[in-house]
Amino acid sequence: MSKTVETARISAKGGFHILWGLVTSTVISAAGTIIIAWLLGPANYGLYSIALTAPNLISTFRDWGINTAMIKYSAKYNSENNVAKIRSIFVSGVIFEIVLGLLLSVLSFALAHFLAQSFNRPTIAPLIQIASFSILAGALVNAATAAFTGMEKMHLYSVNLIIQSIAKTGLTVALVVLGLGTSGAITGFTTASIFAGLTGLLLVWTMYKSFSKPINSKLEFTTTIKTMFNYGLPLSIGIILTGFLTQFYSYILAIYVLNNVTIGNYNVALSFVVLITFFVTPVTTMMFPAFSKLDPQKDKEVLKNIFQFSVKYAALIVVPVTSMVIALAKPGIGTIFQDKYVQAPLFLALLSVSYLFSAFGNLSATYLMNGQGYTKYVLKLNILTAAIGFPLSFVLISQFGVIGLIVVTLTASLPSLFIGLNFIKKHFEVSVDWGSSAKILLSSAIAAILTYGLISQLPFSNPLQLVIGIVVFVIVFIVTALVTRTINRADLSNLREITSAFGPLRKPLHFLLTIIEKLMKLLQKTK
Repeated sequence: MSKTVETARISAKGGFHILWGLVTSTVISAAGTIIIAWLLGPANYGLYSIALTAPNLISTFRDWGINTAMIKYSAKYNSENNVAKIRSIFVSGVIFEIVLGLLLSVLSFALAHFLAQSFNRPTIAPLIQIASFSILAGALVNAATAAFTGMEKMHLYSVNLIIQSIAKTGLTVALVVLGLGTSGAITGFTTASIFAGLTGLLLVWTMYKSFSKPINSKLEFTTTIKTMFNYGLPLSIGIILTGFLTQFYSYILAIYVLNNVTIGNYNVALSFVVLITFFVTPVTTMMFPAFSKLDPQKDKEVLKNIFQFSVKYAALIVVPVTSMVIALAKPGIGTIFQDKYVQAPLFLALLSVSYLFSAFGNLSATYLMNGQGYTKYVLKLNILTAAIGFPLSFVLISQFGVIGLIVVTLTASLPSLFIGLNFIKKHFEVSVDWGSSAKILLSSAIAAILTYGLISQLPFSNPLQLVIGIVVFVIVFIVTALVTRTINRADLSNLREITSAFGPLRKPLHFLLTIIEKLMKLLQKTK
């Protein structure tokens, strides 16, 4: 087995552990979201979303690159079997996150009345105060996630995800059912977030205690924090800009769109976009450790292949799923909410478009640059995105509301993406396989257009349209992908090796690959 395939297989194994946790937790969370959205209605659900906007905005200043540095250095030291350094990374990162998370929670609590006034909704100040402590909870969860990812203990990542989703769904729904309304939803969300954060901290402590204690070793807190800052600070400014920009869009939306029903529809659409992140998160989470381990000089060919693998196989999953969500947005949302959220299908279809950019390498480019230490260049790209996004958001959101917000999110990052790809080509001599990307986009587009055209003419209920649509899309995509040679024999061989790390999913996936291989032979004989 080549080093490229072996690296991909190891990353896929970690991705599988994320996937089962992500699917389980998201199904639980989605059930809770649906129930809450039903019980609260569009207007109160919109108010619930607005109350969380302010703490989310402040929380973007919580991580100064420490989480990313935890992943980078724990992965690096783990490959070197340097336990003393790993211990220092864990302790330093967790302490930093707790202190800063607590300070920002207090700040958000103190500013609650001012923030409520700025939203033109002064009555939500108590809700913002309750939600403020979700900042500290998020700090604990993120620190734990960084530790699990760096050490490639993705089963712990999944366990924490599931615990968090169960706590949030159970507590939030219970308080809303008891008649506490929006206040109950916010209280349940915040309390469950804190519980999940403490659970994550306990799991990190368990992992920490399992390390053998080096003789005469010190934690070297100050030195470790300096090292993490040197790496992570430029990156953190970019993360803060990106996170702040996203929350700033929501902030501007709350100011200019006074109709809580519209905001409720938008947030329901955001909840459905999670269907795509099922497939995005496992891929992106494992890219960073994979790229961090490779030496661009010694592993030049492997780095090139891993990058192209990551783009092609990520796109081969994400682009078809995204296209299917776009085509089936109306029956999908209609199946759950009937006609209660009538604007949500359009918002969902438009929000999903950004995931099509995975064919251009947007899921891989930044992780490659960060993994190889080019954090200052990534910062410049983030500044460029912010320089475009801030002024554009004022214009488009104030004039077009939610549609304007979605257009901003789709366009503001494109210049940075293509500049980043050019940087990667010059410094690492790697590039996206544009031919493969074009074929994936074409096959997905054909399947989406035919599926949408068919279900639009069917006089069936939303659930039946949804089931028929999924079946038609999958069949059309597979056939089209084989005809256009989007998938070839080498891909099937690589995918067999990679999916061999998928545990109980290995057999059904290999069975599916066998069927595709037989279809490929049949089509070749027909020609």
